[in-house]
Amino acid sequence: MPVFLFLVMLLGGIPAQAQTTLVSDFVWSVDEPDFGGFSGIEVSDDGQTFFALSDRGHLAQGTIARTDSQITEVTLNSFVRLRGRARVPLPHEESDSEGLALGSDGRLFASFEWTHGLREVVSDLGETGALISSDFFDGMQANASLEALAIDADAALYTIPERSGLASRPFPVYRLRDGQWDEAFTIPRRGSFLVVGADIGPDGRFYVLERDFLGLGFRSRVRRFAMDGTHEETLLETSLFTHDNLEGISVWRDGGSLVMTMISDDNFRSLQQTEIVEYLLTDN
Repeated sequence: MPVFLFLVMLLGGIPAQAQTTLVSDFVWSVDEPDFGGFSGIEVSDDGQTFFALSDRGHLAQGTIARTDSQITEVTLNSFVRLRGRARVPLPHEESDSEGLALGSDGRLFASFEWTHGLREVVSDLGETGALISSDFFDGMQANASLEALAIDADAALYTIPERSGLASRPFPVYRLRDGQWDEAFTIPRRGSFLVVGADIGPDGRFYVLERDFLGLGFRSRVRRFAMDGTHEETLLETSLFTHDNLEGISVWRDGGSLVMTMISDDNFRSLQQTEIVEYLLTDN
């Protein structure tokens, strides 16, 4: 690096760029008729346990084993249908669950993109609380609304629609804090990528996973922001066919480095697969 660039970075004129390294790409399959379609994932602080949410209203819980940072085994411990009142399974129009968020207190939330809103998952049996909605969601497109969900250390929830409404319009980030909704900030819409997942990392920054479908395959992008939508960084942008349809993201810390764990939605198609991929993130 030229000396003058190093000095400028040192003085804060240019933000240091993070390095991302692919450390694991694991194909996960289970002999279960409803297995697949995963659109959200949350990994525990130690990286060993996880929840994964399908877009047909099923919640998986399991464990991940690794050797030298590479995933060697994924074990499914439970797989339950999301249910409403009296433990009745959510009807089809309310079962398009997309985003997943796990609070530091263990509370689990899901976002939905047909019936626009959030629900808390209140038991290991998949029981959920009442739909939490907002006037902000009026007029959102069916099958293209609350795709991403994240939660901060103070239990405020952040959700983003898959589409912003116009290619020139930023993506709104809606926040539910102390029972009140607001638009916390926006993030710029760049190119043909659409939002599919989000998480708040242990570094307190906002990570957004995006997907671009090119007819034959998918590209993925991860951007990172400060919690007011500033300080945008592109951490990852894959080429076509690098991975399947990555839709869920969870960021956790392994020693001194951050790990981005992502899961793919196979759309329940035989030509696609459920991948769990992990990238090591190192700030220079």
